[in-house]
Amino acid sequence: MNTKFVSACFLAIVLALPVRWANAYSGTSVSNKVNFTSDVIYQIITDRFVDGNAANNPGGSAFSPGCTQLKLYCGGDWQGVTNKINDGYLTGMGVTAIWVSVPVENITAVINYSGTNSTAYHGYWPRDMKRPNPAFGSMADFAAMITAAHNHNLKVVIDFVPNHSSPADPANIGFAQNGELYDNGVFVASYNNDASGRFHHNGGTDFSTIENGIYKNLFDLADLNHNSATIDAYLKSAIKLWLDTGIDGIRVDAVKHMPFGWQKAWMETIYSYKPVFTFGEWFLSKGEVDSRNHYFANESGMSLLDFRFAQRTREVFRDNEKSMVDLDAMIAGTAADYREVIDQVTFIDNHDMDRFTQAGSPQRRTEQALAFALGSRGIPAIYYGTEQYMTGNGDPNNRAKMASFSTATSAYTMIQALATLRKANPALALGTQQQRWLNNDVYIFERKFHGNVVVMAINKNLATPYSISGLLTSLPCNAGVAKSYTDVLTGGFAGNSITQNCNGTVNTFNLAAGAIAVWSFADTAASTTPKLGHVGPMMGIAGKEITLTGTHFGAVKGTVSFGATVVSGANITMWEDTLIKVKVPAVAAGKYAVKVTRGGIDSALYQNFEVLTGAQVTVRFVVNNATTVMGENVYLIGSAYELGAWGPVNAIGPMYNQVVYAYPTWYYDVSVPAGASLSYKFMKKNYGAGVMNWESGGNHTFTAPASGTMTVTVPVNGWDASIPVQ
Repeated sequence: MNTKFVSACFLAIVLALPVRWANAYSGTSVSNKVNFTSDVIYQIITDRFVDGNAANNPGGSAFSPGCTQLKLYCGGDWQGVTNKINDGYLTGMGVTAIWVSVPVENITAVINYSGTNSTAYHGYWPRDMKRPNPAFGSMADFAAMITAAHNHNLKVVIDFVPNHSSPADPANIGFAQNGELYDNGVFVASYNNDASGRFHHNGGTDFSTIENGIYKNLFDLADLNHNSATIDAYLKSAIKLWLDTGIDGIRVDAVKHMPFGWQKAWMETIYSYKPVFTFGEWFLSKGEVDSRNHYFANESGMSLLDFRFAQRTREVFRDNEKSMVDLDAMIAGTAADYREVIDQVTFIDNHDMDRFTQAGSPQRRTEQALAFALGSRGIPAIYYGTEQYMTGNGDPNNRAKMASFSTATSAYTMIQALATLRKANPALALGTQQQRWLNNDVYIFERKFHGNVVVMAINKNLATPYSISGLLTSLPCNAGVAKSYTDVLTGGFAGNSITQNCNGTVNTFNLAAGAIAVWSFADTAASTTPKLGHVGPMMGIAGKEITLTGTHFGAVKGTVSFGATVVSGANITMWEDTLIKVKVPAVAAGKYAVKVTRGGIDSALYQNFEVLTGAQVTVRFVVNNATTVMGENVYLIGSAYELGAWGPVNAIGPMYNQVVYAYPTWYYDVSVPAGASLSYKFMKKNYGAGVMNWESGGNHTFTAPASGTMTVTVPVNGWDASIPVQ
């Protein structure tokens, strides 16, 4: 191990630590479960990490000694994860959160697909979501892992699968375990024993539309019916059970394939019970940009894995198909499209993609991609083994047994340095991102949060250096004199020092071929102006607690405002210099700007915090005989904020009409306030023609259930005359 490099790296970081941020904020890392912006997540396929307890390994044909058959169990478990927490491998890398495989009990069947035996080692074939997977250990083992993680200031994220149970074949009841689902040992249903409709029975999706993907099976996986009150209650009680274990976050599988309305109501349940940072998987292919993906991230209450970031980063650094100009365009585009871009989870590879590192490719490409992820906006997630340059294309080769636990690889030491910097300098956690110098091979960008600045430079050309002239940054000079900034990576990746002038310019310098360089300034100056950088979660109901993160809040309690409503006193439950916990006030439902006031001085506004009317339930709205012409779609509009509050621009839809019901019947699942008396109508919109039509006649009315789900079905009353579309 290059101890000189590592020691110098840590010295540079320690000298730059802003005391106000590093001491106070790092001390609340595990307790701040709704803000991961300063964290680095490490994704672990539990079965492929470490076998800490051979006694819980599955027997017979389900287990592969030596992990030679990668679709069988290989023995990794929670005890193994605990061992690597305690021996310092994870914390030594600078990791501050671990994301482990789905922890619930999965089916035990060994399924033969095209001559290859497959098991549920990955966790995505759940059988009982209220019991642990015995191949990973007991609930006591899981609790021990949580305790060990928290003792080392590590957060724990679990994967969770509310979309489906396990593989099933409607023509063969004997296939696998028929998608059977249990509730803490009590049988709920199986795919071919489902008189009460706990599953969808609409065939497999062809991925042609969002509706097709939601209400049909994903491959051969038995698709849960979220409109079932039993399934709704089951999934809400199951996630509460895991929240009770002390987990710090949830990664939600297959969010593209579940009703948006149900997911928003589910998120309200989580945030009202024990709020944790939650992010979903909405897969995007290479080059794909989807406005529905952005809408989900902005409106559902959860963040997303940033596939747009991952795919472009792979095109640039791994495949050499795109330029740094394209990389910067992705950063600009996602900043515009994701309202909370710093809360999206960035990555360069995962269990559903080919490994980033390719056999025979230069390791520097992996290092540059990791540096870009660790330095950019968003929350970086590192796939286990990437720091060891593991290779493998396709499932299951991208899920091999952890190859090594060396702490001497260049990737490991770089992650160590940048993860530590991320915790030390709020520019990386909370800052905006701005391109500062760009050509096809070189990207220099700046992250800035008020006076805190981090500048990163990457030359992806491994053969050609570049002379960098005309660079402007926000790095300060030193009391009217030019200031030298040392590379945080201390030259370990061919970086160099720079000289920053007081007019904002940087003296011309040479950026070596393949170089990665980072320059940092942490502002430790006292200030009386509070600096609000993050609100989490970004959705809540009156009386529930949310967390504000920033700097310079001071030691004396001030006030927090939601629009014009000021919160003070006992409704602010914690006030620290970098962290505030406050109860959402009883204001009308809607979007609010939040600000912190200290000693009469206001922070900048943090926009778009969403106050819901109250606790949420899911209602399926169905309208019959709503005929349309080409270009027209049907929308829902109603009295509650959640139904658009009669504002046509906020109408819900377009509604669906192909799978559960067929045209001219339209339907849509919507999150609405529990127990509320609601009135609603339908609208037709034709954006191509620029016109819309209100449903004629009186409003439809009903009372939402206090819990569970509901379906309301009405005939359309006819349509009023066309007016300009809104």
